[in-house]
Amino acid sequence: MTRPGVDVPAPVGLPEAESVNARPWESTGPPARILAVRLQAFGDTVLTLPYLQALRRLLPGASLDFLTRSEVAELPRALVLFDHVFEIRGGRDSRRQLVSALTLVPRLWARRYDAVIDLQRNRVSRVVRRLLHPRSWSEFDRFSPRLAGERTRRTIEALGFGSLHVRPDLKLKTPEAGLRKLRGAGWDGVSDLVVLNPAGAFPGRNWPLPHYVEFCRLWVKRRPRPVRFLLLGLPRISERAAFLRDAVGEDVINLVGRDTPSEAFAILQRATLVLSEDSGLMHLAWVAGAPTAGLFGASRAAWASPHGNYSTVIATCREPDGMCLAGACRAGSPHCLAGLDADSVVDRALQLVDSASRSPKIITTGLSKA
Repeated sequence: MTRPGVDVPAPVGLPEAESVNARPWESTGPPARILAVRLQAFGDTVLTLPYLQALRRLLPGASLDFLTRSEVAELPRALVLFDHVFEIRGGRDSRRQLVSALTLVPRLWARRYDAVIDLQRNRVSRVVRRLLHPRSWSEFDRFSPRLAGERTRRTIEALGFGSLHVRPDLKLKTPEAGLRKLRGAGWDGVSDLVVLNPAGAFPGRNWPLPHYVEFCRLWVKRRPRPVRFLLLGLPRISERAAFLRDAVGEDVINLVGRDTPSEAFAILQRATLVLSEDSGLMHLAWVAGAPTAGLFGASRAAWASPHGNYSTVIATCREPDGMCLAGACRAGSPHCLAGLDADSVVDRALQLVDSASRSPKIITTGLSKA
């Protein structure tokens, strides 16, 4: 039996934490226009949003725009956060992205940004930043062994506008998004919503489906409240969702492939708990403020863990460098996450739900050390 780890060690063998490459803001007054850039996958993009919301609170009079990939732009557009959201096309092809970015530069240049926050730091984002000639800028630390959120915080704070007090308080322009689908699928508006997310991209990141079934059985036994188990996300997990619906029964609501990112965000804001493998929906959950238990096997928990006092990490990897990035367990089969028992996960999840209900949710207090 494998018991979940409590602390997630920083991986060794990586470069030491870099100082953030930046030109801080030197004017006496605040900037008028800021552009933030993040061109990565959905989860990586989503986790930047509460940090940019904290910047918005620091500079309420500034215009804050966002440049991202078209594939992940739906949620940023749906939030009451950005004045403008610009999209780069080209999929994951860097050359096509660069061509798309260059065609967009005249529109960006016309905005005359005072500061550019490069939360990507790749060839495309650097070209855009240099062509815009901002008075102030900062670049993301891509390689140091810090949580992604911490590196995002340091990048924004390097501009010199002040410390960020980060909370999961993002607001949608349409707060009721997704609620009609949820109620139409059988939620009564009162029962607990426990989201199950078997969405790890590789076998070494997957908790076995029978373990999820046992988790549901134990949850119902130990928490005497009405509950519906909810499945969200992309169609690629449809078979796993169908298995859980058949095995657990009518207590499961299956919305896989039927929700947009903004609808999923609104639903997750109502969740009692999210139990998730390392995936984009895991990041969306803690950004939405849902108590989130992240299951980590063959993935880098020291980089990708959910943040804040309302999240917990259940990491089973015992590799000294924590670098199972290929998704295959170096220890062979069965992989370490397969040995994680449902009983211990239920224990951790119940503790999390209880602790998250006792205090305000905080991602970082603004007193973190650089």
